[in-house]
Amino acid sequence: MSRPPLPLAPEERLIFALDVPGRAEALEWIDRFGDSVRFYKIGMELLASGEYFQVLDTLANRGKRVFVDLKFFDIPATVAGVIRGLGRWPVSYCTIHGWHPAMMQAAAEANTGDMRLLAVTVLTSMDGNDLRSMGISGEPEKIVVERALAAQAAGIDGVIASGLEAAPIRAATGPGFSIVCPGIRPGGPAGDDQKRSVGVAQAFRDGADAIVVGRPIRQAPDPAAAAAAMQREIAQALGV
Repeated sequence: MSRPPLPLAPEERLIFALDVPGRAEALEWIDRFGDSVRFYKIGMELLASGEYFQVLDTLANRGKRVFVDLKFFDIPATVAGVIRGLGRWPVSYCTIHGWHPAMMQAAAEANTGDMRLLAVTVLTSMDGNDLRSMGISGEPEKIVVERALAAQAAGIDGVIASGLEAAPIRAATGPGFSIVCPGIRPGGPAGDDQKRSVGVAQAFRDGADAIVVGRPIRQAPDPAAAAAAMQREIAQALGV
């Protein structure tokens, strides 16, 4: 059975994508943001540095929440072993791919701690043409909702999905199922690799529990100010 959503303060609903090549760069960003960012996603680029768990420890020691975004996808026994091992670390969210019900069920059964598992539905860099090129029939919304329901049935705690699909996911899964939305573009499409993006207010209005933001903050003239402005927009969207 899925766990209830992670209890998040309004300031924890902005997750900054700490997509950096190493620990030194990670520390620069953490110091720069201070209290304006309280939840960090660490992913594959940092993993390649060999300093991944050092950064994880640093975040936890500074009272930050940690989102391990490594999108595990393998045979059920292997993924279950990874989840058991990761459960020893102070992790709030962890991603697995949402393509294989048996794998998701094995991961859910192995997750005995407080970590919430999120199934990746369809990457926000993909659209209907990309799905068709992979032999998958149906538009992204249909596929995303199908995978969200499969994840819920397998005992996974929530999904990663575009804000474009947050409303139909919420309608299909009901309350108590976590929806985390990457690909947020506050100013609209940015001409980058994100094909299915929405703004902050729409994501929360349509049922998102949290959003993941990287480049719109990282590439801003004043990243700390951009993060603080986004926190204010989240608070307004939540009515707090």
